[in-house]
Amino acid sequence: MSDQKSSTKSTLRYALGPGLILAAAAIGVSHLVQSTRAGAEFGFTLIWAVVLANLSKYPFLEFGPRYTIATKESLIRGYQKLGKWAIWTFGGFTVITMCIVQAAVTIVTASLAAELTGIELSPLLWSAIILAICFLILSRGQYSALDGAIKIIIVVLSISTFIALIVAATSPSGIIRPEAPSVWNETGIFFLIALMGWMPILIDASAWHSLWILERIKQTKYTPSLKESLTDFNIGYIGAGIMALAFLSLGALVMFGANIDFASSGSAFANQLVSMYTSTLGDWTYWIIIICAFTAMFSTTLTVTDGYPRACAHLFNLDLDDEAKAPVYKSYKGLLFMISLLSLGVLYLAGSRFIFMVDLATTISFLTAPVFAFINYKLIYSKHFPEDQKPPVWLKYLCWFGMIFITGFALLFLYWKISFS
Repeated sequence: MSDQKSSTKSTLRYALGPGLILAAAAIGVSHLVQSTRAGAEFGFTLIWAVVLANLSKYPFLEFGPRYTIATKESLIRGYQKLGKWAIWTFGGFTVITMCIVQAAVTIVTASLAAELTGIELSPLLWSAIILAICFLILSRGQYSALDGAIKIIIVVLSISTFIALIVAATSPSGIIRPEAPSVWNETGIFFLIALMGWMPILIDASAWHSLWILERIKQTKYTPSLKESLTDFNIGYIGAGIMALAFLSLGALVMFGANIDFASSGSAFANQLVSMYTSTLGDWTYWIIIICAFTAMFSTTLTVTDGYPRACAHLFNLDLDDEAKAPVYKSYKGLLFMISLLSLGVLYLAGSRFIFMVDLATTISFLTAPVFAFINYKLIYSKHFPEDQKPPVWLKYLCWFGMIFITGFALLFLYWKISFS
């Protein structure tokens, strides 16, 4: 029995990676920006929204590793088998959202880079520098080297976050906490949708996760079992959800009721974020916190910068016979450059409207979430997926709840939008 457990642990290390990369992509805008804003503006009253958003998206993101391990192919190949409607829907929504999403995560990273270095450049120029670095790393095939670094980044950021949370919870603030404002109005509903849009991450990231699993198999030459792959996924997903609650709590404990207006510009937000930690931990933690926050956002930007061109390249190369053994796609580098350039164009048009960019990207992601959720559900319960690998009954019920929850809030948003327009 002990030999069997030892063997399981030794093989599990080969499976660990894609799920943690997904977590690194998640612990970004949805956590550093939106969760903190939720606590700062509404106290603890939106904990339910964070929990339900994580719970409702769980099955649709879990289908990424489930499908890939069971069929040895990507979700995108599965969409192709469903029919043209599925592959064209996925491709169409990807094209519509990719530049806006990449622009949003990049501008947050650029703001933290300016705070870290003290170099005052325009947000657009800093964004161009960040994307250029990502391009160099990814085009040279060094992305796999980030795998180990991401694990360290998440551990350090998690430890520093929870230390700050404990100190904030146990230290008397002297702040008189007001009654939390209602979220059920025009402004509140719009923010609620933006909060849940990337909580913990957009559903189409399940396709990226699927491709990262194939890359991990190529890298290690080891095909994990379904149990091992789901363990990797659950560690990353549950960890990202806990971190979201931690950031919301920090915002509620440090900023709510303190008459601090949440910054609308990127540079001011970066300073505000770091101050939230140093005010509880002490000024000596400044460099630790700013480096951790920047690195966390940079890893998010890097994964997003890789995810979209990788998915698009896959769409253009669906005629490849064996995805797990396929070489790097020739179209990947070109798409990497083009999407990054278009994202800079979006930032140029948006100007310095930091919060606007973040809310726009997260809102669009939430409104498209029901479509991606339905496609993933349809694929897993189709004839193209092995019957003996289908999810347990409880996960099917959670799918139904998730689709009702996501679709219901999307319709509520549209109703409020039309009513107040």
